[in-house]
Amino acid sequence: MILAVTQPYFAPFRGFFQKARRADVLVILDDVQFPLGTTWISRNRFKNDQGTLWLTVPVWKKGLGLQNISQVRICHQGNWRRKFRDSLNTAYRHAPYLHDHLDGLTDRLGAERLIDLNLWIIGHVLSCLAIDTRLVLLSELGLEQRGQGLLLELCRRLGATTFLAQASARKYLEPNAFHEMGVDFSTFNVTTPVYPQLWGDFIGNLSIFDLLFNCGPKAADLFMGRG
Repeated sequence: MILAVTQPYFAPFRGFFQKARRADVLVILDDVQFPLGTTWISRNRFKNDQGTLWLTVPVWKKGLGLQNISQVRICHQGNWRRKFRDSLNTAYRHAPYLHDHLDGLTDRLGAERLIDLNLWIIGHVLSCLAIDTRLVLLSELGLEQRGQGLLLELCRRLGATTFLAQASARKYLEPNAFHEMGVDFSTFNVTTPVYPQLWGDFIGNLSIFDLLFNCGPKAADLFMGRG
């Protein structure tokens, strides 16, 4: 069984789902610290006529100290949800499949917790890309280890035979520690095939929604490199 782990990023880029497709089980690290600075867990990149469009989900931080990701609440003060939807409508008004996804996405912006929004997005995209990887929440496992110790314990607890990581993470891990417990250590490189986009030159590694908005039912084939 191939195991991988990831934080619950907001509207992730293609590499997130490449990892998911290669794994049998993907553990969502919802029970680790939410970063104090800017983070991909609450924002991501889209595209408009100016180039890169950053969209952010506002969350409550002030006076709360360190929070686990699962504890972070969305801040619903002001009219950010309307501005968020308007930004996507303006940026992707010519995208043929925008409205296959926009209503579901903007409805979930009303969630109380950021994790609930992000998990809905991840599940929605997995379905669109026909990826049937099993998702497991770290918070459901009751583990206290952190760092590489947590990864090793996840392999033991879930019966993994292979641990899968993005190649860029290799410098932070010790493959021999996995080998010593009988688990293969495997890495992969993210690929970014070109697909039809709006607004001029292609920009890679945007939110996966850029692919879905522009390519619709063809997105799964393009994601797999069969376009």
